[in-house]
Amino acid sequence: MTDSTKHPTQTLPGKEVSNPNRNSSPEELAWQESTLKPTLAKSPERHAEFTTISGHPIRRLYTEADLPGWNPATNLGLPGEPPYTRGIHATMHRGRLWTMRQFAGFGTADDTNQRFRYLLAQGQTGLSTAFDLPTLMGYDSDHPLSEGEVGKCGVAVSSLADMEVLFDKIPLADVTTSMTINSPAAVIWAMYLAVAEKQGADWKTLSGTLQNDILKEYIAQKEYIYPPEPSMRLVIDTIEFAAKETPKFNPVSISGYHIREAGSTAIQELAFTLRDGMEYVEYALRRGLNVDGFGPQLSFFFNAHSDFFEEIAKYRAARRIWHKAVIERYGAKSPRTWALRFHTQTAGCSLTAQQPMNNVVRTALQALSAVLGGTQSLHTNSLDEAWALPTEFAATIALRTQQIIAHETGVTNTVDPLGGSYFVEALSNEVEAGAWDYIRKIDSMGGMVAAIERSYPQREIAEASYRYQMELDKKAKIMVGVNDFVSEEKHLEILQIDESVAHRQSERLKKLRAERSQDEVNRTLAALQKAAATAGNHQENLMPHIYAAVKSYATLGEICDAMRSNFGSYEEVAIT
Repeated sequence: MTDSTKHPTQTLPGKEVSNPNRNSSPEELAWQESTLKPTLAKSPERHAEFTTISGHPIRRLYTEADLPGWNPATNLGLPGEPPYTRGIHATMHRGRLWTMRQFAGFGTADDTNQRFRYLLAQGQTGLSTAFDLPTLMGYDSDHPLSEGEVGKCGVAVSSLADMEVLFDKIPLADVTTSMTINSPAAVIWAMYLAVAEKQGADWKTLSGTLQNDILKEYIAQKEYIYPPEPSMRLVIDTIEFAAKETPKFNPVSISGYHIREAGSTAIQELAFTLRDGMEYVEYALRRGLNVDGFGPQLSFFFNAHSDFFEEIAKYRAARRIWHKAVIERYGAKSPRTWALRFHTQTAGCSLTAQQPMNNVVRTALQALSAVLGGTQSLHTNSLDEAWALPTEFAATIALRTQQIIAHETGVTNTVDPLGGSYFVEALSNEVEAGAWDYIRKIDSMGGMVAAIERSYPQREIAEASYRYQMELDKKAKIMVGVNDFVSEEKHLEILQIDESVAHRQSERLKKLRAERSQDEVNRTLAALQKAAATAGNHQENLMPHIYAAVKSYATLGEICDAMRSNFGSYEEVAIT
C-alpha cells in the first residue's frame, strides 16, 4: 500500500496556512459545522496539508473569501486588453491556434534536415532547432573538447556550410524557426540570415525566435563562454540589429524553462525569468534604444510542469507582471510592448526512464495547462527523452498530442475557460505576489547581473531542488513508477547517435578549410576582433562583423575565439 493512502486522525477542520486571516462567510462556516466536520470524522483527508509540486500551500476550498478586494474589471480584465490575465489576443485560440513547434536536432545537418521535413509533413507549424553541446559552447566539431559529443544532444553546426544543408529545401520566408542557442547565438543567427539571403528571402519578413538568453545560463544551464558584461553586449547587439533589420524576428527568448529544469519552484521560475527580461530592457535603454522600438520583439519561454493549476496561474501572473513592469519602470506606450508573448515546453525533468509510456500522459496534461494558460507556441516532449533523443515514432506521438488538444478536446472553443474560478484567481494572485517579492530582492542587489555574481538565484534554486528531492525520498510527493507504483517494463527502442557523425563533420570541416579563401577569413576575423575591443560610448555593434565572418565561411569556433581573445572566458564562483 502506498503511504499516500494512509489516513491521519482528523475530526475537526484544521486552520489552513495559505491565508490565516481569511474571513469565511456565514454560509461557509455553517457548511464547516454541518457538512465538513461529520465528513472528516468519518473519512479523514489523505494529508494534513496539501501543497503544489513547488510546495505552495493549497486550501481545501476556495470561495470569494480568498479574493478580498478582487475586482474582475481591473484584476481579471478582458482578453486582449490590460492586464492581459485572460490572454494577449481578443479571440485567443478561437482565432488562431498556437504554433506547434517540436524541438528537433541530432547528428549532422543532413540528418536533422530530414527530420524537419518529416515533421512539417506531419502538420507541425514551426521549426525548433536543437544544437549539440560543442555548438552550444562555441567549439567546432573537430575541436579536442568536442570529442564524444558531436551530434549527440542536437545537430552539429560548425559553419555556414552546415547551416545551408540544415535548411535545404525549407523556404525560410514561409516558416517560423526557433533556435535554442545562447552564448554563440549571434553567430548562429548570422548563419541563418545568410541562408535566408541566399534563398532570396526578405529579412524584413523573416519570422522566428533566437533564444539568446545568456542570463539564465549563469543561473541554471551553465552553457556560457564569456563573462556577463561582454555576453550582455552581444545580446543587446542582436536586439539592436533585429529592431533595424528583422522587425518580425524575436532576437531573444527570455527563458524560465531551464531555471525550472534546474529545480526551481514555479514562483522562482516566474520571478527570475521576468527579472532577466527587465535586465535586458535596462541594458538596451542604456544603449539608447527606445523600449517601444525593441519591446515587441522580446519573447518568453516557460516550463509546463506537472502541477496543473499552479502552471496556469504562473502564465496568467506572468502577463500581469510584465504589463505592470514595462509601463511603470520603463514608460512603455505601445500595447505590443505591454503584451507578454511566450513559448512553452513540457517539463523534461518530469520525464522518467522508468515506465516511459507514462510520459505520454504527463506530457498531455502539461501541454493542456499551457494551452489553458494562453501560450503562443508549444513543444511537447517525447516519451523516450529520458533515454535519448526522440525517435521519429515518439516525436510523432508528441505532435499528435498537441493536435488532439487543439481539435478534439474543445478547450480552444472559448477564451480563458478558467477565468473567474476562485481557486485559479486566488492562486494567480499568490504566485504574482511571490514573484514580485523576489523581483524586489533582486532590485535591491542592483539587478540580475549583480545578483548572479552573488550567486543569489543559483542558491535559491539549489535549495528548492534539495527540498523537492527530500519530499520524493520521504514519499511526501509521489512520482508514479519511480518512488511508488513501480513495475517492470520492456526496454524502448531508442535513437542511437554513433561516432560516424563526428567523422563526417571532421571531413566536412577539412574540405571547407581547403576550399575557402583564407585571406578573406583572416580579414573578417581581424575586423571582428578589432570591433570587439571597442568599449564605452565607442562600442561597435558586432553583428555586421559577425555576419561578414560567417559569409567568408569562418567557422563557429574561429569566430567565438576571435571574441574570446578580448572578452575572456567565464568561470563560475562556487556556491557556498
